[in-house]
Amino acid sequence: MSRVIYGALAGICATMAMTAAMRALHSQLDREDRYPLPPREITQGTLPVRGEAAAASTMLAHFGFGAAAGAVYGVLPKGIPGLVYGPLVWFASYLGWVPAARILIPATRHPPERNLLMIAVHLVWGACLSLGVRELEASARSIFASGSLDDRVQGDDVTGGLLRGSH
Repeated sequence: MSRVIYGALAGICATMAMTAAMRALHSQLDREDRYPLPPREITQGTLPVRGEAAAASTMLAHFGFGAAAGAVYGVLPKGIPGLVYGPLVWFASYLGWVPAARILIPATRHPPERNLLMIAVHLVWGACLSLGVRELEASARSIFASGSLDDRVQGDDVTGGLLRGSH
């Protein structure tokens, strides 16, 4: 169960890195290809939201999906590279369930530059996801698992030993 939680947490963090990459790369697209990216298209195409609510809903959906896909990564066998998993998520989404659900046209019909952008940001997401899971697992085995709890209040000493000069 821990690995699922680590995957979800790392998925959220990886989605932040992905979002920054999306914003940077979107501005590099040709003007005619610079329309909203799939997270917004999917959210606004499936939820009845507009204006500020649309942006907030897009963020929640985007980060929620990143967390869910990260949690799935947590249940998969260890050792699957994030640089493989990230593009697999893109493939399964934009050539799989998204067009099957009739939310967006298949990626094969999207402009090539937009597909390259989306594959690149899924590589960023996958790399950050695997690094995040690895770091959380290492932290759970080390800094969050062992050592004495020296800063805890002892008895009536609410200063945590500061008056005694122990720190």
